[in-house]
Amino acid sequence: MSLLKIRNKIQSIPIIQGGMGVGVSLERLAGAVAKCGGVGSISTADCGYREPDFDKAPEEANLRALKNEIKEANRLSEGHGLIAVNAMVATRQYAEAVKTAVSSGIDAVISGAGLPLELPEYVPEGSALIAPIVSSGRTIKLIARKWERSYKRYPDFVVLEGPKAGGHLGFKEEDLLSGSCPDVFDILKNVIDELKPFVQAAGREIPVFLAGGIWSKEDIQKALSKGAEGVQMATRFIATKECDASTAFKKILINSKKEDVKIIHSPVGMPGRAIETNLIKRLETEKRIPPTKCSRCIKTCNVTDVPFCITHALIEAVKGNIDEGLFFTGSNIDKLTEIVSTKDLIASLGY
Repeated sequence: MSLLKIRNKIQSIPIIQGGMGVGVSLERLAGAVAKCGGVGSISTADCGYREPDFDKAPEEANLRALKNEIKEANRLSEGHGLIAVNAMVATRQYAEAVKTAVSSGIDAVISGAGLPLELPEYVPEGSALIAPIVSSGRTIKLIARKWERSYKRYPDFVVLEGPKAGGHLGFKEEDLLSGSCPDVFDILKNVIDELKPFVQAAGREIPVFLAGGIWSKEDIQKALSKGAEGVQMATRFIATKECDASTAFKKILINSKKEDVKIIHSPVGMPGRAIETNLIKRLETEKRIPPTKCSRCIKTCNVTDVPFCITHALIEAVKGNIDEGLFFTGSNIDKLTEIVSTKDLIASLGY
């Protein structure tokens, strides 16, 4: 098995497990994926929701939990693969979460849900790999140019999320609804082309990992044949024994069909792909479900007019509460049929 080297970090399989919050991808899933030789990702989004003081002091609870999760994920990985954090630019704790992850020995910081223009400021050179999540060649050009000019830094790798991904999406809602988004392999070619001058300036490769609708061994091989160095997969890792979400959460997704999936308006300010549960149906008729408390998670959130509390909805989802939960998913929900081990899942992909 060939090794994939990114700067000074080595992984043995070309798979990143996508970060899923709140609480879907924490230490158990990330550690299990890394143990198999991939990149296991911990979502920093309100990762302290299990802490006893989360309701009173969410910021402190999140950072404390993040340190513990990174430590435990590294233990579970048994020294294999890489442990990353997925950090959302849209969150108020973005900078603090990234800095905490770096000081805790994280291998990589993967950052999206906004433009991570200042990410190098929080990650000293040589401490951890830095990677933006993008959805177009224009976006990676903008980010890479900013990093080059302001920090004399370049991405260590890039995650390209296509329109079939789950959760928050970097495409216009009308294009997602009409199915008129560009083909992900055309976007991949554009991203690779836009990266060429930065690859030359950096004097090293900048691998691109393709995400969104990746499901099978054949999907991975196609991505590699089109110029990607690897893939990122998220939804498929939900139905694993090690996924940190409740069994009820996993069964709700397993029992859902393609026609149950909707494009929603997220309080983050981006469209998202999620299961049409009772929460979504209520919002369609009531338009707003006023929050009863605030964990101060999103920078742009105004608790007096936000349509619903995304933190509460995601926490209820990870517990399996179909009435109040927001269940993000990718487009391949029909193919999610059983709960397997992470090891068996990765073996089915040819690794």
